Amino acid sequence: MRCYLNGYIRFEISISYALFNYQVLCYIPKMANTICIANQKGGVGKTTTAINLSAALAVLSRKTLLVDCDPQANATTGIGIDKTLVDKTLYHGLIGKSPAKSLIMPSAVNELEIIPSRLELIGFEVEMMSNPDREKALKNLLSEVQDSFEYIILDCPPSLSLLTVNAITASDFILIPLQCEFYALEGLGQLLQTVKRIKRSLNPNLKIAGILLTMFDKRTNLSFQVAEDAEKYFKDLVFKTMIPRNVRLSEAPSFGKPILLYDATSVGAKSYSNLAEEVMNVVIN
Repeated sequence: MRCYLNGYIRFEISISYALFNYQVLCYIPKMANTICIANQKGGVGKTTTAINLSAALAVLSRKTLLVDCDPQANATTGIGIDKTLVDKTLYHGLIGKSPAKSLIMPSAVNELEIIPSRLELIGFEVEMMSNPDREKALKNLLSEVQDSFEYIILDCPPSLSLLTVNAITASDFILIPLQCEFYALEGLGQLLQTVKRIKRSLNPNLKIAGILLTMFDKRTNLSFQVAEDAEKYFKDLVFKTMIPRNVRLSEAPSFGKPILLYDATSVGAKSYSNLAEEVMNVVIN
C-alpha cells in the first residue's frame, strides 16, 4: 500500500494474482484545519482577528469558513451581513434543527463563507444543559462540512462559557489574542488551564497555534513591555506578527468589510496577511 498527500489523500492498493495485477484508487478529501480564536477577556481583538485572518486565508486561495460563535454577532455584521435578514443561524444548527450546509452564507471575499450568529444563540446553553454531549454539539455540526473547506475559523465570545468550550472542543488549534496593554496577562492562566482540561477530557489532539499580540503601539513603552513579557513566558508560542493599532483596521467593521477589502494597503491589512502565512506554516508543521 502506498499513500500520497496532496490536497487529497490517495491510497493505492495493488493486488497481485498469478495472471492479473489490479490497482484500486480511493480519494478521500483532506479535512479542514479548525482554529478557534479565544480569550475570555473582552476587547482584545478576537473578532477583528477572526474576520481578517479568515479573509487573508481566503485571499491566499484557501477555502475558508468563518463561524460566529458569539451571540453578539459582531463577526456576522463585520463581514457585511445584516443579521436581521438572516433566516437561520448557528443556533439552529447547534440545537439540531438545521444541517450545517443550510446555515452557510457567502461573503464579499471569494473563497470565504460564514455561518452567522444572532442573539438567540444565548439560548443554546440553557437548552443544552441536560444534554450529556453538550460540549460536542459544535464539533458534531461542523463534521458535516469538514471536507468542504481548508480552514474553519471560530470566533468565540468573551467568556469561558459552554459556547467557548464547544469551540475549543471542535478545534485542532487555538489562537489566543493578547492585547498589548496593562493587565494583558491577567486571566490568561485561567484560559490555559481550561485548554488543558479540555485537551485531557474532550479534545486530546488540541494544540496551541500561538499567542497573537494585538493593538501594539510602537509609540508606547507599555506595548514593548507586554511583548517582552509574553516572549519571556511563552517563548516560541508568540507569533512574530504583531497587530498594530491602526485607524483603518478599526474603521473597517463599521463598513462591513475585512481590512483587505476596506484598505488593502494599510498596515493592518499587511499584518493580517503576514499572520495568515504564519498560521499556515504552524498548521503544516
